[in-house]
Amino acid sequence: MADTEPSLDSAAADVTLPIDVIDHPDAERPASPAATIVLVRDGDAELEVLMIHRGAATAFGGMWAFPGGVIEAADIPDGTAPDPLPAARRAAVRETHEEVRLQVDESSLVYWSHWLPPIETPQRFSTWFFLAPAGDLDADEHVGIDGDEVHAHRWIAPANALAMQASGEMLIAPPTFVTLEQIHRYSDIASALAAAEPASFVTEIAWAPDGARICLWEGDAGFGLGDPMVQGPRHRLVMDEHAGWRYLHTAG
Repeated sequence: MADTEPSLDSAAADVTLPIDVIDHPDAERPASPAATIVLVRDGDAELEVLMIHRGAATAFGGMWAFPGGVIEAADIPDGTAPDPLPAARRAAVRETHEEVRLQVDESSLVYWSHWLPPIETPQRFSTWFFLAPAGDLDADEHVGIDGDEVHAHRWIAPANALAMQASGEMLIAPPTFVTLEQIHRYSDIASALAAAEPASFVTEIAWAPDGARICLWEGDAGFGLGDPMVQGPRHRLVMDEHAGWRYLHTAG
């Protein structure tokens, strides 16, 4: 499973853009810059997020994700290069409109996190995640899907999405899982937006003795060593197909 979020036009991965892209300096396959919006609304009892079910023809077909995709040259505002954030914001807004027909106010986007997949991942994305309030866009009749790239959508409480992942009803990628874990602790939009503290997730893969696949991030005692058994702080996602996925963050 690729540790990434957005859809991919395979041709876009070969385009070099005049913006700084966070990546491993020695990566054989450079990461394509991408951006994602996590749209949130206040539900009846708890915060809800908009998730989309990607079509089989897309790079991550069958997964539930957040709207988003690759950054294109036209997304770079004049005079902003090489800063990638303005382009990432514009790309996230454009992709959300293309995928679900929602026009999000670019100024409402709150930078939430950045994700970089393992260096060995075949299709690699350097992805900026933004949180944004749905506002007047949260009614289902405002969401339009094309039935090709996007097969379905749903507003769902993060805790419910995590429960569906655990039961096998919802296939999601690690960044989606961790983002849902982060957001589900907040009861409303205001508290979630106020808590934004952009974090960087440069992913390394390791394997536990029992065969569980583990994503390691900076702050974990095993990060940089490839050894998940090293004692110390934890910042990891344990993807155990029997015991379930567990996000552990005891570091700093």
